[in-house]
Amino acid sequence: MLIAMQHDAPQEPLEDAPMLPDGPLRTALEFAVQQLDAAEQEREPAAMSEALAGIARCYRALAAYPTAMDFMHQALRWSYALGGVDQRIELLCELAELSCEAGDAASGEDGERQRLLARDCARDMAFEGARVAAHAADPHWEIKVLLRASDVLDRCGDHDDAITMQTRAMTLMVRHPDVADSIADGQGTATGRMM
Repeated sequence: MLIAMQHDAPQEPLEDAPMLPDGPLRTALEFAVQQLDAAEQEREPAAMSEALAGIARCYRALAAYPTAMDFMHQALRWSYALGGVDQRIELLCELAELSCEAGDAASGEDGERQRLLARDCARDMAFEGARVAAHAADPHWEIKVLLRASDVLDRCGDHDDAITMQTRAMTLMVRHPDVADSIADGQGTATGRMM
């Protein structure tokens, strides 16, 4: 069994960490853990952030959302030491989307409270991602982030805020028609859903 480890100290296996049979998910998780082991030797922020995010993505694929969110939060903390915003923005978007999935999957007697907490986290991460993206030099990147944030807010039931994000993205598209054309090819469904 693989043991999920925090970057600061070894931890016991997490309660929701599933036992993995041999297969692609086990291989991916083993690789991600090896990446984290290597990154821990140097403690270089970009490598630590990416390794922790890799483990989070594996647990997300397994629907082990609390474990995935824990690792994604750790990855986000490491991204603040990088100086740039690109990796931080990507992790904020991923954490927002992951939180939506966790909220949708919450069940049991504590399910409603977990759902509310997950959606609050999703909203916070979506707004933060959009705020930080405003500092990006690339309008293409900012538009994509705004559309991702809009999608998360819509999934959380915040339709007015989602439309505000879409409007901001469309304003940027009008200012940068070359960017709008490339995004329309890959993101057309995201903007069409709420209009």
